[in-house]
Amino acid sequence: SDIPHHRVRRSTHGPGSPPSARSLPAFGNSTARSARRVPRSDLRWNREERRTATSRQEELKLTSSTFALTGDSAHNQAMVHWSGQNSSVILMLTKLYDFNLGSVTESSLWRSTDYGTTYEKLNEKVGVKTILSYLYVSPNNKRKIMLLTDPEVESSLLISSDEGATYQKYRLNFYILSLLFHPEQEDWILAYGHDQKLYSSVEFGRRWQLVHERVAPNRFYCLLCSSRLYLFCLEIQYTEPSCFSAVCPVVVAEALYVTCKLQNCTDANKGKPFPGYIDPNSLVVQDEYVFVQVSTGGRPIYYVSSRRDVFTPMKLPKYTLPKDLHVISTDENRVVAAVQEWNQNDTYNLYVSEAGGIYYTLALENVMSSMGPEGNVMIDLYEVAGIKGMFLANKKQNNEVKTYITYNKGRDWRLLQAPSADLRGNRIHCMLVSGLHDCNCSAPLSIGSIGAELMSSNVSMFITSDAGNTWRQIFDEEYSVLYLDQGGALVAIRHTPLPIRHLWLSFDEGRVWNKYSFTSSPLFVDGVLGEPGEETLIMTIFGHVSHRSEWQLVKIDFRSIFNRRCIESDYVPWDLHDQGERCLMGVKALKTQRVENSCLFSPVFSFFFWFVCFVLFFNSDYGFERRADGKCTPAFWFLPSSMSRTCTTEHTFLNSTGYRKVVSNNCTRGVMEQFTARRQPCPSQAPRGLHLVTSEGKLTATTASNVTFLVFLEEGDGSKTSITVDFGDGNAFTYSNVSSIEDGIKHIYKNVGIYRVSATAENTLGSETVLLFLHITCQLESIHLSAPFVAVKNKEVNLTAVLSPSQVGTVTYIWWFGNNSEPVITLEGSVAFTFSREGISVVTVQVSAGNTILQDRKTVAVHEYFRSHLLAFSSNLDDHNPDVAEWRLDVSRVIKTSMVQATGVNPEQLLVTVLPGLPTAAEFFLLPDKQLTEGKPDKTLSELVLSALNQNLVQFTLRPGVQITVYAAHLSAAPLVDTSENHSGSAMLMLLSVVVVGLAVFLIYKFKRYCHPFLKIQRGS
Repeated sequence: SDIPHHRVRRSTHGPGSPPSARSLPAFGNSTARSARRVPRSDLRWNREERRTATSRQEELKLTSSTFALTGDSAHNQAMVHWSGQNSSVILMLTKLYDFNLGSVTESSLWRSTDYGTTYEKLNEKVGVKTILSYLYVSPNNKRKIMLLTDPEVESSLLISSDEGATYQKYRLNFYILSLLFHPEQEDWILAYGHDQKLYSSVEFGRRWQLVHERVAPNRFYCLLCSSRLYLFCLEIQYTEPSCFSAVCPVVVAEALYVTCKLQNCTDANKGKPFPGYIDPNSLVVQDEYVFVQVSTGGRPIYYVSSRRDVFTPMKLPKYTLPKDLHVISTDENRVVAAVQEWNQNDTYNLYVSEAGGIYYTLALENVMSSMGPEGNVMIDLYEVAGIKGMFLANKKQNNEVKTYITYNKGRDWRLLQAPSADLRGNRIHCMLVSGLHDCNCSAPLSIGSIGAELMSSNVSMFITSDAGNTWRQIFDEEYSVLYLDQGGALVAIRHTPLPIRHLWLSFDEGRVWNKYSFTSSPLFVDGVLGEPGEETLIMTIFGHVSHRSEWQLVKIDFRSIFNRRCIESDYVPWDLHDQGERCLMGVKALKTQRVENSCLFSPVFSFFFWFVCFVLFFNSDYGFERRADGKCTPAFWFLPSSMSRTCTTEHTFLNSTGYRKVVSNNCTRGVMEQFTARRQPCPSQAPRGLHLVTSEGKLTATTASNVTFLVFLEEGDGSKTSITVDFGDGNAFTYSNVSSIEDGIKHIYKNVGIYRVSATAENTLGSETVLLFLHITCQLESIHLSAPFVAVKNKEVNLTAVLSPSQVGTVTYIWWFGNNSEPVITLEGSVAFTFSREGISVVTVQVSAGNTILQDRKTVAVHEYFRSHLLAFSSNLDDHNPDVAEWRLDVSRVIKTSMVQATGVNPEQLLVTVLPGLPTAAEFFLLPDKQLTEGKPDKTLSELVLSALNQNLVQFTLRPGVQITVYAAHLSAAPLVDTSENHSGSAMLMLLSVVVVGLAVFLIYKFKRYCHPFLKIQRGS
C-alpha cells in the first residue's frame, strides 16, 4: 500500500541504556493491520551469524549515502512525506516535543530533491522563529503541502503548491486540532477547532468559513451525495447540572445527528435523519452506512441506516445483549462488527450482516482485544492483503490464546498450523500463536510465539509462501521487514537497543538471508521508510550515532543488487488453497510467483476459474444456526414467521431459506436458487407486536417541547393497518397506514401532568393497543422552606416547601431534621414534625424534580415557652425590599439591635425574623430567662418592648436619607401570644378571631376587586 506520510520518533537510548528505552522501528510501505506491538526477546547475535549465506570476510555492501541533519540533535520526532511516483522530493519536519508542556518548542523543515541523498533546511523560507507542529499533504495532489504552526506561539498555516519549494503564510483566528481532506476535491478541507467549531475551506486553507458549532471531536464526515457535498456531524447539547457546590461543571447531556449542505449549513437547512437524541461520540459514518447508539435503561441500542435511508435497530441474535460494539469493516456492502457481550471482558465476538446492515450472524467467538495507545479498542483480527476472504484472528479458548485462519470470510475457521521445525531443527508439535502480522499478498509475515499463549519473551518471526497453509520460522527474535519490488525481495532489520550497521536481504522469501552493510559506522536505528508504491527500491534509515548527536539519514538504493529485469521464465504458477481445498470463495485462483533469483520488477499475474454453488459456500441466515452436518435450522428463540415484519411498510417480504451466501463468494448456479431467499407477497394477518416509545427512549418531557413518538409494528399488513394515537390530553389522530409515520409523530404538551398515551393498530382481522405513561414536567427554578422561627418543645409544627413554579410534575421531597442520619421522604410538600430537644435545630429539604435537585435550609429555635408579636414598618421600607433571604437576615439583625438599644432587653432573650413577601412584616420572640423566672416569659419585659414600639422608639437607618420606624402590629385587642399553659386559651381565641375576620374580608374583597383574588393572612404565632 502507498503510505507516503510517515512519522518517526527518536529513541532515547544510548550505549548502555536498557532495552526498555528503545523505540521500535516503523515502516512506511507495509500492509500490516497492527493491533498490538509484541515486545522483543533477548538478543541472540550468534543465531544471526550462523544463518547467513556470506561470511565476515565476504561482507557485501549496499549503495548508500549519509546525510546529517545539522542542528537537530535535540529533536525527538520527525514527520516525513515522500511524494512518491514520478517525483524525487522528500519533505521532512523534525521537532522537539516537550512531553511535560504538551507542545512543540523547536522545529526544522528539510527538503530533498534527489531521493534523500541531500537535504536543504528551509527554516529561513518559513520564518526563523516559526515553530511548526504538523505537516499535511493533500491526498489528491501530493504537490500541495500544508504546515501548521504551534498554536501556543501563533495560529497560522503555511501553504505550498510546488512540493514544498515555496510557502505562503495565512493567519487563522482559531486553533486547528485536526483536518479532514475531501476524498476527491483536492482543495476542500474541514478543520476542527479548539472551541468545538467546524470550519471549511474550498481554497486549500487560504480562506475559512464557520460551518457548525458544538461539534463532537472526530465525529464529523464529509461525503458526496447526489453530486452535492454534505456534512455529517454530531452536534452536542450542553446543560448545567443542579448541584450544591460553588463550582458546577458543564456536562454533555445529549447529542444530535445533523446533516447539511457544506456550503449552506444554516439552522434552517439542517437535517436530523435520526428522530431524537443519541449517545455522545456514537456517530459512525462509513461507506454506505451510518451507525448511532442510544442507551435506554442502562442498555445500548444500536441503529443503522443503509444508503442514507431510515434508521433501523441492528438485529443481533436475541440473547446477545451487547455492552459494546465496534464496526470493523463495511466492505462489499456487508458490515463486520465486533460485539462485546454481557459475559465478556477482554474478548469480542465477530458478526457479519447482510447487505442492509440490519441482520447479523455469528462468525467467530472470543476474539482477543487490547487497548490502543490513544485508549481505543484494538481487535486482534487481520485481513491478508490481496486475498479476498482471508483473515487471521487471535482467539481465547480455555484461557489460552491461539491464532485461527479463514479463507471464506469467517464461515469456517481452523487453527493456524505451526512450523514443522524451528530454526534449530527441533520438531514442533503444537499450533502457532501469533500476535502481530505484517501481511503481503504472496508472503504474509507474522510476529508471534509458539506455545499456549502470547508471550512477551521468546518472540519469533514466521513467514508463509502458500497464503497461510504452512509457516516457516525465519528469525527467533523480532525484526522489521520491508518488501522490495512487489515482495520479490525482503529486507530485515533487527530490533535492538544496540547500534548496528548491517541489514539482511532475501530473494527466496526468507529461506536464505544475505548480510549487507549499509554504513561504515554503527548506528542506533530509530525508524525505516520505504519508497511509496509496490515497486520499492529506495529505503531511508533514520538513526543517530549517540543520544546527543543529530539525526543521520542513510539512503539505500537497492537497484544495484538486481542484475537484470525479469522475463517469463522467471515465474512459476501456484494456486491458492486451504489444506488442499482449491475452490475458495467460489473460484479457483491460479497466480504466478517469481522463482528464487534477483531479477527486477516482478508483476504477479492471476487467473480465476469459477465453480458452481454448493452448501459450503453458504452460511446460516439471521435466526438460524449451522449444525455439524452443515444444515441450518432455526434457533430456539427464532420464529421464521417474524421475518415477515417488513410487511408493516411494504407489500412483499424476503422469505429466508435459512442460508445466506458468503460475502465475496463468486460461485454460480448449483444450489444458488434453492438457498436464496424468495420474495413473497405479505400474508393477511391481524396486527401483532405493537410498540410505542419516544424517540429519546425516555418517559419524561418538558412543557412546550416537541415530543416525538415512534410506533413500530412487528407483524401485520402495514399498508392496510391504521394507527390511532391518543396523546392523553384530549388530542388524538388516526393515520391510514404504518409507512406514513415512519419518521415519528410529534406532539407538544402545554401543561404539567402524567398523560396516558395509547396507540391502536387496527385492520379487518383485528386490533392491538399499547399504552405509555408520559410525565410532562417543567424546570424547577427555586424552592423556599417555610418554617417557624421558634417552636415549642414537644409540640407539632408544620413545615412546607414552596416551589417556583408551583407545578413542575412529579416531585420527591427529602427532609433532614437536626442530626438525624436518616431522612424522611414524602411526595407531599408539607410535613409535620415535633422537636423533642431545646436548642437550635437545622431543617433541610431537598426537592427532586426530573434531573434537577434543589434544596433550602432553615434554623428553628426550640424552647419550652415564648412570647411573640408581629411587627409592622413605615411604608417606605417596601420600596427597598428585594424579597430575598439574605436581605431579610440583615434587616432582622438590624431590627434586633435597635430593639435592644431602645429597651435594654438581654439579646439572648430576643429573636427577630423578617417574614417573606410584601408588604414587609416581621415577628419578634421573647424567650424566658430561666435563672430569674422559673422558665416562663417575663410579662413585664413584654410590656416594656410593646411600650417602646408604640412610642416609635425603635428605628433604624436603611441607607442615607431612608429612616425606618418599627411598630407593633395591632391585629386585635388580644395580648401577645403566650405559649405557656395558662395562656393557651386566649391564644387560641385570638387565632380563631383572626381567621374568621380574615375569611370575611377575603370573601368580600374577592367579589369587589377581581384583580386581587386572594388575601394573605398573617397570624401572631
